[in-house]
Amino acid sequence: MAMMKKKFDANRLNLKDEVVSINRVTKVVKGGKNMSFAALVVVGDPGEGVVGYGSGKAKEVPQAIRKGIEAAKKNLVKINLTQTTIPHQVLGRYGAGSVMLKPAPEGTGIIAGKTVRAVMTSAGVQNVLTKSLGSANPHNVIKATFDALIQLRNKAEVAALRGKTVEEL
Repeated sequence: MAMMKKKFDANRLNLKDEVVSINRVTKVVKGGKNMSFAALVVVGDPGEGVVGYGSGKAKEVPQAIRKGIEAAKKNLVKINLTQTTIPHQVLGRYGAGSVMLKPAPEGTGIIAGKTVRAVMTSAGVQNVLTKSLGSANPHNVIKATFDALIQLRNKAEVAALRGKTVEEL
């Protein structure tokens, strides 16, 4: 089920950025080797439950990070949260990477690997259990995490889909 992406004004939000991975890439050319850097960045506003990711490439690391942040601001998504955790268990898939997200009680914290943790903290989730399955490639793991987050539904949406009231659920 495809969800409509609503555009967010990145300037209104209190965005925090986190660099997930920096990759040094080398291109072999006639004159030798050309080095450049690729940065994978997650930005989000924990108060609003808005998060996005982007990647940037440049000759220097700071420029690559800056480009990644700009790209991430362009694809922000709103996540359905219940207080400090997610409403229900969900499995996100992208390529060979799968990420399982499970709601957790208050005080559990974020049980996640480095890549998924960056997305969860940026989204404002405080208690969640996660498991990354399959691919460990940070790009695929982040995309799988976003696939999972987009699938999250709150009670009102589920009730509307089933044609019932929230009290009937």
